[in-house]
Amino acid sequence: MGFSSTLSFMKYERKTEGPRGQIVTPAFNEMAEAATAFCNLIEKVEIADAGWLKEMSALLPRLHAAVTALGTEDTRNDLYMIPDLDARFELFADLRKLLGNRDSYWMEFDPAHDDQSKSGSLADDLTDIYCELKHGLRLLEQEPDLVCHGWCSGFSLHWGKHLLDAERHLYELKSRNQL
Repeated sequence: MGFSSTLSFMKYERKTEGPRGQIVTPAFNEMAEAATAFCNLIEKVEIADAGWLKEMSALLPRLHAAVTALGTEDTRNDLYMIPDLDARFELFADLRKLLGNRDSYWMEFDPAHDDQSKSGSLADDLTDIYCELKHGLRLLEQEPDLVCHGWCSGFSLHWGKHLLDAERHLYELKSRNQL
């Protein structure tokens, strides 16, 4: 069950040089490479095995470091993404099914400690990160400056929280030998 057919509408080709000969910075190149690696990992997963989860666990801190190295941007989101909600839900549902009992986790504010009340979802975290990064990758060739701003403001406003939650949950799974 690969996601490549489901996500074929999100294909792109990346260049290291922007339009009109703009050269992007090494920090931006690292961010684009980390974003590409993350999206490729999501698109190629067929089973949420230990190898895939370990690779994701190692990739998320790299992604976090890369977006942080871009520097702080103001948090206006001029690069508003209109998501394809059907494709987003399909990806979420596929990831949730693949992750099984490794998907749900406790949030700080969860009052009860039964399996019904868990409010965190690794599938949701990975889906939201994927959608934001893929949107930027699709725009990379035309508007690299806007992509950098979009990734930074999106990180500050939305997907940064998902990244932290996913990193924390994968760390917990690893510490309990459940990766």
